[in-house]
Amino acid sequence: MKCANEWTDYELIDCSDGEKLERWGKYILLRPDPQIIWNTGKLYHKYKDSIDAIYHRSSKGGGYWENLKSVPSEWNICYKDLKFHIKQMGFKHTGLFPEQAVNWDFMMDKIRRANRPIKVLNLFAYTGGASVACLKAGASVTHVDSSRGMVEWCKENVRMNGLEDAPIRYLVDDVLKFVEREKRRGNQYDAIVMDPPSYGRGANKEVWNIEKDLTHLIDLCMDILSNQPLFFLINSYTTGLSATTLANVLEVTVKKKYQGVISSGEVGLPILNSSLVLPCGIYGRWENDE
Repeated sequence: MKCANEWTDYELIDCSDGEKLERWGKYILLRPDPQIIWNTGKLYHKYKDSIDAIYHRSSKGGGYWENLKSVPSEWNICYKDLKFHIKQMGFKHTGLFPEQAVNWDFMMDKIRRANRPIKVLNLFAYTGGASVACLKAGASVTHVDSSRGMVEWCKENVRMNGLEDAPIRYLVDDVLKFVEREKRRGNQYDAIVMDPPSYGRGANKEVWNIEKDLTHLIDLCMDILSNQPLFFLINSYTTGLSATTLANVLEVTVKKKYQGVISSGEVGLPILNSSLVLPCGIYGRWENDE
């Protein structure tokens, strides 16, 4: 497992009975997490004087935030020299997945050491954590997500990092249709990163199913990779999908054509008040030998 253990503005304080207590900057949030099936006592009772906000699930689906103390509508946190907007979103999220810091470090290191212009395609790009990291490392980036709100959030993150004049394209689009058009246009990329959901809908209500569509998407991506690709990174939070599955897909596509090295596994977060680690998803990486 690769652990995101170099944060200063974020801490996973404790986990128990389906909940996690986190510090985002100076605010302490209590949120649900289905991976936490162990029980060491109710976190609210242990930390109630410290908690700023709680996300409550609804029996009808979704849920809501309860602010126990004054919490701003948005605030900023840093990871090393990267800056991000944080907000209390619907369905428990904050707009950032801190475990992905291990992949930001990987991508930035690869781009900087390549010592050549690198074009990155970020698919299912969300609020742009990976886009900001790649821009900061000197790459040009194409950021694609089907949600206009997420793309606007990425623009906020880019501006906050002083990168508004950096080479980035923003597209609100269905990922499969975008890649098909890029193939017809003859556009190519040196690196591709994607974070596909289990299920989703495109900008025009196109249906995405990771089990049916992921291999097709990667096959399409093979036609828009440059002659000297740098890396191909897949993140996933889909329950039941194995990291080895991602490695196998990369083995029969990217590695078959370009050789290079494949790695896969879990990403996680260390728990401050425990010796445990919270698993937070899986990754599959192909990288060249540069």
